[in-house]
Amino acid sequence: MLPSLKAAFALLSLLELISSRPLMTTSPKLKLSEITHRIQQLNAGVQVPCNDTRVAQVAFTDRKLSEQELLCQAAMALTKVTRCKKDYEPFIINLQSLHGKTNCSLSSENEIYLRNFLPELGNFTQGMYRRLARSAAQ
Repeated sequence: MLPSLKAAFALLSLLELISSRPLMTTSPKLKLSEITHRIQQLNAGVQVPCNDTRVAQVAFTDRKLSEQELLCQAAMALTKVTRCKKDYEPFIINLQSLHGKTNCSLSSENEIYLRNFLPELGNFTQGMYRRLARSAAQ
């Protein structure tokens, strides 16, 4: 009885560990899709976690900046969210793995509420996903 109880506990612990870790996808398209999907899930809830938190505004429409720079800035902006870190950690991990940079410049002169930042990030990642899908089809 005791060995089977230990095995059941180990299995439950393993399941909890797997479910608490963010999905680590390898394809950029899958990472972008996951970011967009998670944003939609957060927005579908009653309230975005820490929605009144202010983060640095990222100029996603600035054509002078590369997509990698914008992804880096978005990740950097989300790392400043400390109260709901667990909710935004999967975003940060996927954004960091997409841009591959160690640091970038981000001005905190202009700030935006997190509830407004997330849809902008979602639109940006969805656009990147579409461009990747289009280039793969050609």
